[in-house]
Amino acid sequence: MLRHAIPPASFFTQVSNEILRHPRLSSDAVRLLTWQLSLPDGANEPLSKTAERAGIKKIAFLRAKRQLLGEGYLHEWRIQGEGGRWSTTQLVSSVPLSVEEALAVRGGSRPTGGIPAAGEPTGRAVGRSPKDNNGENDFHPPSPVAEEAPEEVPETPPEPPEQPTTPLAERGARALAAVVRSERRLRLSAPDVARLAPLAGEWFLRGVSMADFREALTAHLPRVVHSPAGLVRDRLVRKMPLAPAFAEQRASAPQMGGSARSRVAGMRECGGDHVQPRLFRPVADETLCRECCRAGGDPAPFAPAVAAALRGAGAARAALRGGVAQAPV
Repeated sequence: MLRHAIPPASFFTQVSNEILRHPRLSSDAVRLLTWQLSLPDGANEPLSKTAERAGIKKIAFLRAKRQLLGEGYLHEWRIQGEGGRWSTTQLVSSVPLSVEEALAVRGGSRPTGGIPAAGEPTGRAVGRSPKDNNGENDFHPPSPVAEEAPEEVPETPPEPPEQPTTPLAERGARALAAVVRSERRLRLSAPDVARLAPLAGEWFLRGVSMADFREALTAHLPRVVHSPAGLVRDRLVRKMPLAPAFAEQRASAPQMGGSARSRVAGMRECGGDHVQPRLFRPVADETLCRECCRAGGDPAPFAPAVAAALRGAGAARAALRGGVAQAPV
């Protein structure tokens, strides 16, 4: 293959081959990243505005943004101001940054890890292009950071609060955060943790220990995880332990008394011949249910009740006959 390339004398941005040839970044993601890195100093353009100027549609933009977040080229934080309004701070870098390194850059210091920009270390921010051969800066040098974006119009509906709303989801969120801290290949954003927290909490509802939970998510991970949130969700669903059996739940359930007694409290299993075990509530110490007693011709267990019914029927008939005799002819 023949190539003919003329280096530009001005109005250019230096971008590493690692970005241009990245195997997991789509063309839209690379275009977004290089566009942001080429913005001049002082530019305050949110990523959604860049996508609009670059002609990237909404679905493609959301996919590209997820890729940049997953690979560490983009970090963002949602902050609520004193008046209650939410704003989004976005950090775009020419090298992948961890959460700790991104926080360091946001605070004004250089990260301790990562690949530095070309040239001797200076006070430049991450991703800034060095001077050209003439010793002059480019006409539009790149800016590594999109600073505070005041109340950026959200590309998607506002995310729910990062803190889960139920105790079970809170426990799941804490467990996911602990796993993510120990395994960097499973980097999850705050919205991902909030979405997966109820599913993770279901594991602990079924009696799983934290050690088993961590082992299920981190065992035999691939060398490179392209979609940490998708992999975690797949393992949470696919490896979900079975719910405890009814007998186990009943054995572990606390004993209840008073008005909250179980419906089967005080019942006894019939000793007769049944296809399935049958429970009945005994009057005294009988061992057979009503149907078995009738089939066997043993009315003894129900004799007091039968006698009371006969007495009541006789009294009712006598009262009716007396009323008829006293009625006027």
